[in-house]
This record gives sequence, C-alpha cells and structure tokens, in this order.
Amino acid sequence: MKVVILAGGLGTRISEETKIKPKPMVEIGGMPILWHIMKIYSSYGYNEFIICLGYKGNVIKEFFSQYMLQKSDVTYNFTKETIEFTIHRNEVENWKVTLVETGEHSMTGGRVGRVKPYINDETFMLTYGDGLADIDIRMLVNSHKQHGKYATLTAVQPEGRFGSLDISSTNEINKFIEKPQGDGHWINGGFFVLEPEVFEYIEGDDSVFETDVLPKLAEENQLMSFKHQGFWKPMDTLRDRNQLDELWNTGNPPWKKWS
Repeated sequence: MKVVILAGGLGTRISEETKIKPKPMVEIGGMPILWHIMKIYSSYGYNEFIICLGYKGNVIKEFFSQYMLQKSDVTYNFTKETIEFTIHRNEVENWKVTLVETGEHSMTGGRVGRVKPYINDETFMLTYGDGLADIDIRMLVNSHKQHGKYATLTAVQPEGRFGSLDISSTNEINKFIEKPQGDGHWINGGFFVLEPEVFEYIEGDDSVFETDVLPKLAEENQLMSFKHQGFWKPMDTLRDRNQLDELWNTGNPPWKKWS
C-alpha cells in the first residue's frame, strides 16, 4: 500500500524556518520531519511513498538525490577522464519515493488529485507532512478494511495549549495539570486510509480536502474515524518544532517505533 504525503504548503506560521525550505524539511533532531513521518510508516512495512511537492519542492528533491551519499561511506576515484565512486556501507531504508509536482498554489484536495496516476486504482494512505504520532498503522489499516467505507480519518484529541487548575469548591487548588487533553472534542489528525473512489470527490486544484472532500464523504456515510488516544503533535509553530526537538533529544521520543 502506497503512502501519500502532503508536502507542498507554505508553512506561514513557522516562517522563521520556511523562508528557505518547505515545512516538511524543517528538522527535528537533525533530520527533516518528513523523514520522521516516513520512518513511522516504514516501521510497519510500508516503504512506497508519493510526496506531493509545491512550495520549494526542489529542496525535497535535492534531499532525496543526496540521501544515499549522506548515509553511506564512499570512495571517490579521480582520473583525468572520469570520476568513479564506490559505496561501501549503505544504511538507507528500503524506500521507493515518487516526487510529484502538484502545483505551488494547489489546495490539499487538488494535490491529492494530482497523484491519481500513481495510485493504480488501489487503497492508499495519506497524511500531512508536518505531524507526528505514535499511531499503530497496522491497527489503522485493519480498521479501515473491516468497515468497507471509502475513507478512514484518524481522530485525535490535542493537548491543551495552557496548563489548567483543579480547584475545589472552597477555591483551594488541588493540583496543577501541565498539559491536559483538549476540551473533549476529536479533531482531524491526518493519517488517512483511502479508497481510490475518493478521487471522484476532488473537483480540481482548488479543492480543499478538509472542507470540500471530507464533508461530502461524511454526508454519504463513507467516512469513518479511527480514534487515536496516544501521542500526536503537529508542527505548526517554532514553539512546536522546539518541543518536538526536545522530545527527540531525550533519546526516547514517543513516535520513534524503529530501532
């Protein structure tokens, strides 16, 4: 099953980083968040990726064109006529990566529509290029297969932005809750599983997946949720990036399921 990753947005809320690179290339622990997302999927055996490019897509192309060299020991043999090189130690993952130019100004639904020729009328997965989770991809896929609908959305409850107080009836503070879950509402956390019929709901490059496609699927009872109650965090701001970086530096980030 192929994994489609949306990687073409402008990332305006983290402009400190995205002036020179697309948001999915912002680094967590020295590697792009895009790499972390791909590692999540590949830890469950999903190694074929289709990446939707847009804003500064050339940076992503350059990363993958150099990835094997960066992860290997290499000998260069220089002669007057040619340059030969030998790779001695190859630590790259068993990935197949297709990079698709989906338009710099396309909306999310439009980007998904642009990759239809690469899906081959098969069930596929889709997620955003800026969110990490400790989601069990195997359980997600099994859930989708069981209900038989066109689409499965991973529903999450984000942590509260501010700490909260547990106050008694006499105004005594019982405890301080550092980062409580949200207000009980579930939101779209990405990590979709989709049938190829979903392409029929995309009308063009201006189609927004979240406000045009998903509501139509819901109206026709073709959208199901997979509730994920574990770790989930998007990288919307520089503060989010720093928090994810701190988690990585602990040596045991919650989304790292690979050895």
